[in-house]
Amino acid sequence: MAEGDAGSDQRQNEEIEAMAAIYGEEWCVIDDCAKIFCIRISDDIDDPKWTLCLQVMLPNEYPGTAPPIYQLNAPWLKGQERADLSNSLEEIYIQNIGESILYLWVEKIRDVLIQKSQMTEPGQDVKKKTEEEDVQCEEDIILACHLENSVKALDFDISENRREIEELPPIDHGIPITDRRSTFQAHLAPVVCPKQVKMVLAKLYENKKIASATHNIYAYRIYCEDKQTFLQDCEDDGETAAGGRLLHLMEILNVRNVMVVVSRWYGGILLGPDRFKHINNCARNILVEKDYTNSQEESSKALGKNKKVRKDKKRSEH
Repeated sequence: MAEGDAGSDQRQNEEIEAMAAIYGEEWCVIDDCAKIFCIRISDDIDDPKWTLCLQVMLPNEYPGTAPPIYQLNAPWLKGQERADLSNSLEEIYIQNIGESILYLWVEKIRDVLIQKSQMTEPGQDVKKKTEEEDVQCEEDIILACHLENSVKALDFDISENRREIEELPPIDHGIPITDRRSTFQAHLAPVVCPKQVKMVLAKLYENKKIASATHNIYAYRIYCEDKQTFLQDCEDDGETAAGGRLLHLMEILNVRNVMVVVSRWYGGILLGPDRFKHINNCARNILVEKDYTNSQEESSKALGKNKKVRKDKKRSEH
């Protein structure tokens, strides 16, 4: 496998894990080997009026130089509505070439369904259609050029609000997840500069239980308003690629000015890929609980236009 293909495969796996953590049962694996997935999207989880199934296939070149191949399945989606929604998805891709876009696509579709539910009610003819009648699939393949990644070290200006920056931010602790005697717990703190990141880590390590964890994986994202860029980094702490996966989840959720640390206490039984699922779920739960995911629509517009700083660490699992 070429180095480029290996990189795309890793980024795809990270995005798939993040989508499964974010959407739970709404996310369905159709063919794992062929990278075909389906997600059911509704305007309202408890009382849906409009529902659409998005099926995607991830080509080897995604996300670097090619978009997902997709189908929009809904009995009511025809004509201009289908064309408009397809154009919106293509526009999101073009604005974010080289980035993971499945989350942006799903939330865009959800926004369209919410707007539709506020304007109209489903007709009886739509409600009565059978599954055989409602499959009118469309495959849109978009040609894309290479994304030129410009990654620079940022000179972060901390002159503003210096007093606030020098204070230790509050730290919240999530509900632990236990599986086969391994326990995972997330910790979250608002941060606006790297100095606060170090302060939070130092404070957490004062706790003997956290300090004794087998791994303390962390990632942070800080938005630099003047440069309109993100300063971000992650740490595996011996859990191979865990920090990168955690940061990828935070990128997809497009959270800002926050740090998440996930402690893992190893219970003696290897969990395999499940450990990444638990790390992501812990992180997502506390980000949702503390309302860091509420501003996703507004902030996602700039997702593909931001320069990032990222260091990936490579260490082996315990």
